Amino acid sequence: MKKIVIATRESRLALWQAEHVKALLETRLGWQVELLGMTTQGDQILDRSLSKVGGKGLFVKELEVALSEGRADLAVHSLKDVPMDLPEGFALACVLEREDPRDAFVSNQFASLAELPQGAVVGTSSLRRLVLLKALRPDLNIQSLRGNLDTRLRKLDEGQYAAIVLAAAGLKRLGLESRIRNTFAPEDMLPAAGQGALGIEVRADRADLMAALATLAHQPTWLAVTAERTVSRAMGGSCSMPLAAFTSGAATQGTGHDMQLNAAWGDPATAEAPAGAPLTPLVQVGLTAPVRNFAEAEALGEAVAAQLRAGGAVWAGKTIHP
Repeated sequence: MKKIVIATRESRLALWQAEHVKALLETRLGWQVELLGMTTQGDQILDRSLSKVGGKGLFVKELEVALSEGRADLAVHSLKDVPMDLPEGFALACVLEREDPRDAFVSNQFASLAELPQGAVVGTSSLRRLVLLKALRPDLNIQSLRGNLDTRLRKLDEGQYAAIVLAAAGLKRLGLESRIRNTFAPEDMLPAAGQGALGIEVRADRADLMAALATLAHQPTWLAVTAERTVSRAMGGSCSMPLAAFTSGAATQGTGHDMQLNAAWGDPATAEAPAGAPLTPLVQVGLTAPVRNFAEAEALGEAVAAQLRAGGAVWAGKTIHP
């Protein structure tokens, strides 16, 4: 029996994700699996936005150290938290079937974004959500909201915010679907690249794990998130740039089913604009193409990024600071 150690963050959601993968490895592959809980820099730095302290990569660095030192064999990530380009020596071995990719409106007083009074305080930690919320309701007071999912809900319950916006997938995975008052349609609040999907990271030299984990992959999800993440990579994307990319339509390797890829870019200066101030309009594009393999998914992502740039979106590089 193969013994495997999974490196994971220690938040309740991260542990759920690791336990989910543990169960798959035990039932489908017959492996013996243990969890190695860790606290990352992203979990520790809660007084500043991610865009100002190093980005979402802060959630995975310590886990990668555990992989490189041999203390763990694989790491489970929420794919939207994984940098577009992994460090040398690491590889994404598997992407699992996607949970609900949409954003959720959570409030104890109001049933939807439209019901919020003018100037209401809304919490989010995401620049993407910030610019999309301001495009929908420029009158709102959008405030930073850091911490794990339970911490964010507690801050809402304490009355610090009239509403908060969270990923629907996390709430559903933890059995908190009842907290969702309304789910945003993708055309109103375009999801982040990879949102709702789980990725498994390994050392690139672990061919044994790569081959075994490939049997767990959900190919339609992997193709979809490849197209989305390619947009972000081509735009120099990180959490320091308000960028959304989301696919719709069936895409199964070998069938050539059409994939619709939509993307939206917002001006990072929007983050500092006061409520009601004039805002730079979003740049929004969409393309449809047959996708049968990863190369075609990447080509679609590159084409969408090119259209974003043609529409006025700025290629941000990796050093942008709003």
